Amino acid sequence: MSQNKIITIARQFGSGGRDVAKKVSELMGTAFYDKELIAIAAKESGLSETLFDGIEEKPTNSLLYSLVMGIQSGRGTYYRYGDVLNSDGIFRIQSQVIRNLAEEHSCVIVGRCSDYILREQKRLVNVFVHADLEWRVRRVMELYQMKEKEAENLITKTDKRRSSFYNFYTNKVWGNADNYHISLDTSKISIDQTAELIVSYANMAMGE
Repeated sequence: MSQNKIITIARQFGSGGRDVAKKVSELMGTAFYDKELIAIAAKESGLSETLFDGIEEKPTNSLLYSLVMGIQSGRGTYYRYGDVLNSDGIFRIQSQVIRNLAEEHSCVIVGRCSDYILREQKRLVNVFVHADLEWRVRRVMELYQMKEKEAENLITKTDKRRSSFYNFYTNKVWGNADNYHISLDTSKISIDQTAELIVSYANMAMGE
């Protein structure tokens, strides 16, 4: 098992979790993976990026059809011609990419059940970033130029899908404190302060 330092960051929509993760990677000098995982998974599987994009925010029973012509990569064959790809198949491909990256180097990974996928990793810190709904609504309104009700609906819908995706593939409860080493509220402290706390905790937890 790799001795690389891995930090996974799950997040409520609008909490700034992605920004926190990016800052953590900068402070630790490690690789950062969020949507970057999509490009890697698509390249290694030979599938379109659109099949991976937003998978954790799509219904788990949605079928993704693709005629795959002998899809292969240097790390193994995933599917053969004529397979029908559903969310399970896409999840398996993405999971293997996450494991491969964790074996290759230290990194920060956003969402995608990475805390569960890498549960056997020795040097692992799992984080959940959340915030008050009112604070998240204001942030989403500003970021996406939305009205209050639109922002609240988007938050509710996105979190519901993230929760369903996580619960379905892990048999755990998304956001439950038992699944993470630390949980931080970005409505109480800044993005930078949140990232600094995570790095400090990770260094202590990993014996740095």
